[in-house]
Amino acid sequence: MEAEGKLFDTIRAEISDEYAQPHEKPWIVGFSGGKDSTLVTHLVVEHLLSIPRSDRLRQVHIVANDTLVESPLVIGHIHERLAEIEHAASAFDLPVTVATTAPDADQTFWVNLIGRGYPSPNRSFRWCTDRMKIRPTSRYIRAQANLAGEVILLLGVRRSESAARASTVARYDNGERLNRHNDLTGCFVFRPIVNLDTDDVWEFLATNDPPWGGSHRRLIDLYRDAGGGECPVVTSKDDAPSCGTRSSRFGCWTCTVVKKDRSLAGFIEAGFGRFSPLLEFRDWLVAIRNDPDRRLARRRNGRFSYSKSGVYIPGPFTVSTRKEILDRLLELQTETRMQLIGDDEVQRIHELWIEDVLAVAARHHENDRTTAMEGVSSV
Repeated sequence: MEAEGKLFDTIRAEISDEYAQPHEKPWIVGFSGGKDSTLVTHLVVEHLLSIPRSDRLRQVHIVANDTLVESPLVIGHIHERLAEIEHAASAFDLPVTVATTAPDADQTFWVNLIGRGYPSPNRSFRWCTDRMKIRPTSRYIRAQANLAGEVILLLGVRRSESAARASTVARYDNGERLNRHNDLTGCFVFRPIVNLDTDDVWEFLATNDPPWGGSHRRLIDLYRDAGGGECPVVTSKDDAPSCGTRSSRFGCWTCTVVKKDRSLAGFIEAGFGRFSPLLEFRDWLVAIRNDPDRRLARRRNGRFSYSKSGVYIPGPFTVSTRKEILDRLLELQTETRMQLIGDDEVQRIHELWIEDVLAVAARHHENDRTTAMEGVSSV
């Protein structure tokens, strides 16, 4: 216990020293709502409360990402915690901005899956992470970097999470407290809890109430019910493997990268039976993915696709399958009384269907024209 206290004293000292550095680089705390990002957010807000108002010179952004298909319980938890943090920041005059990023209206899960017909994501074609997580959060970070010149991104990354995580940390560790981000110009990464073990994190959260009020009990209950962990904030493709791993993680209820959604199944087994239809829908998306009768022969650009080894790769879902998915989704939305897809998404989906029909018609017209010209030239 004494050793653990010293470990957190060291972390607090690092946070304090970095915050007091003589520059104005704002901090951006990646908040996924899980245990690790919650701990980092806890320590940062705690530090701001521990220093005089006159020393609170550095702006802090606490940023979450909503893919718009997040597990309902998890996104509810995130919104509640962010509201509590924002209320505390206002009450105590903290230089804290709370924000939530989301994918562009043209790049949501449903617009790509149903509108463009992208097959359900899997390990070899995980189109969702970049569009729904990396791009929105990176855009926010770049905007702040453009305003301030440079920013510091605080992440709840720990070496002991996994061998892959330890390898990633080691690969980009320059021996200093701050490491330049691999993809984001003007962004430095600060990993204050990188050396903590999972037990250290849970021990702290269980014995220390958050500085914004309340307790961490809701978070602990979420993990207990789901039996898993969070999909962390992702700002680089190097971090993408953490999204959709074999472990049971909080994330999108539509995630088809994993074979079985143990997190959502855990919530159902814990008594949240109203999510059963969501799990059944997700399993159906997995089941239809590789059905050749549901896939077009060509890609959206009109070309056939082959792997490096020469294996034929079918194109997107057929329009009839896309319509079926949308109809089922809207029925599910009515059944569960949950907002599962936005009206703007439905409108964009219909626009993409029209574009696809016109593109196919144009290709047929060009083929007919080419055939006719060849016929004329052979006469």
